[in-house]
Amino acid sequence: MKRKLLYSMSVSQFHQLIKKIEAVHGGICKEIDDSYLSPEACNIWFNKEIDRKLPFQEKHVLQQGSILGNLEEIGALKRCKINVECCESDLKEKDDNSVSAVVEFGAGRGYLTQMLADCYGIKKVYLVERKSYKLKADRSLRQKENLVLERMRIDIEDLNLNAVESLHGVPYVAVGKHLCGPATDLSLRCCLSRQDGESPVLRGLAIATCCHHLCQWKSYINKEYILSLGISKDEFHIMTSFTSWAVDDDHGSNLPGVDDIDLLASNAKEEEEGEVRDDSLSSVEEVVKKMKPMERAVLGFKCKQIIDAGRMKWVNKKHGLDSKLVKYIPASISPENTLLIAG
Repeated sequence: MKRKLLYSMSVSQFHQLIKKIEAVHGGICKEIDDSYLSPEACNIWFNKEIDRKLPFQEKHVLQQGSILGNLEEIGALKRCKINVECCESDLKEKDDNSVSAVVEFGAGRGYLTQMLADCYGIKKVYLVERKSYKLKADRSLRQKENLVLERMRIDIEDLNLNAVESLHGVPYVAVGKHLCGPATDLSLRCCLSRQDGESPVLRGLAIATCCHHLCQWKSYINKEYILSLGISKDEFHIMTSFTSWAVDDDHGSNLPGVDDIDLLASNAKEEEEGEVRDDSLSSVEEVVKKMKPMERAVLGFKCKQIIDAGRMKWVNKKHGLDSKLVKYIPASISPENTLLIAG
């Protein structure tokens, strides 16, 4: 459907949309700071001092650690002074700012939450995942003394956290690392829905956005904002299709470790120098095929950042949370390296 929308445009309309995207991006997407964190609390994972039965892939551990480090940085997680037992005793003191629970959206096997429970003394764990997985973290988590684990096999769209009785009035953090496309929007809506006196108490959230090409207008969290930028529903869907160019194979193998969109843009400009745009091309499909891989990459990254900026502004404006976007891991580890954090 998205490809059909793209190729049904005239060449003139296509170039106008590109100009609109560049103008919008230049106006709203200032520098997104690097925030590659390796919190001391996670050293048992970084140093592989964990149960040998737990799967260990360094790149995933670095990602998970940085997500948790960013939550700690904004004060949503409390660093253990000595060890996890210290944190657990602190929680018993009912500190008003303490966090005793985590809700992981799109939890998969649950190893992000496993690290959180291992390193920060979390005592209530809620894993939201519609699929069934083998070799998951549940077995290890259930062996932890006094830890409450609930795996909710449900679509995020159908989840009402206010109906989870064991979460009533409980301060928690919301995390997600596998929230493809619309799952990010559904998760934000879920944990920021209307709350009453018995509702869970959101202390912070950290969601690594990805797979923007799957985003849909009907579920996108901030349609009002996109429309205010002069971007229509159809143009939004075309933009989401562009995002796949940011991480496709055409340029990825040629750009190991590229971490900054400005560097991409400067490289793309160098490729274009001395070339004159061929306005004789009769279809958008031809124009796209003629585009340099670097051009497509730059356009894809800009569209991803515009989509994420809308999410960040929704969290900030609608719910008054201090929210921001950061690059939480180098692109050499994963090109999907944007983290939305709020607290």
